[in-house]
Amino acid sequence: MNYVYLFAAIICEVIATSALKAAEGFTRLGPSVIVILGYGLAFYCLSLTLRTIPVGIAYALWSGIGIVLIALAGWVFYRQPLDGPAILGMALIVTGVLVINLFSRTTGH
Repeated sequence: MNYVYLFAAIICEVIATSALKAAEGFTRLGPSVIVILGYGLAFYCLSLTLRTIPVGIAYALWSGIGIVLIALAGWVFYRQPLDGPAILGMALIVTGVLVINLFSRTTGH
């Protein structure tokens, strides 16, 4: 169940960060509300994962997966292109997340 909370935290953070650009410096009410609620839910869900998953591992997974999803959201919704080095870097991040999950004994399996 802790990984469900972690996944929820990641999704909420991605939604909030995507809305942050649309909020235009908190001058637009709708996206600003999404930012505040999204980050609040993200941190709440992340705090639930810390009951059993070590903080360093949870944060590494949260931030690593979040980076890739935010870059993809920027590409899809805001037409921000990704060049070869950006894609390579994100592939390395995904590889790191997989190594942590598959081989680390500190992940709380």
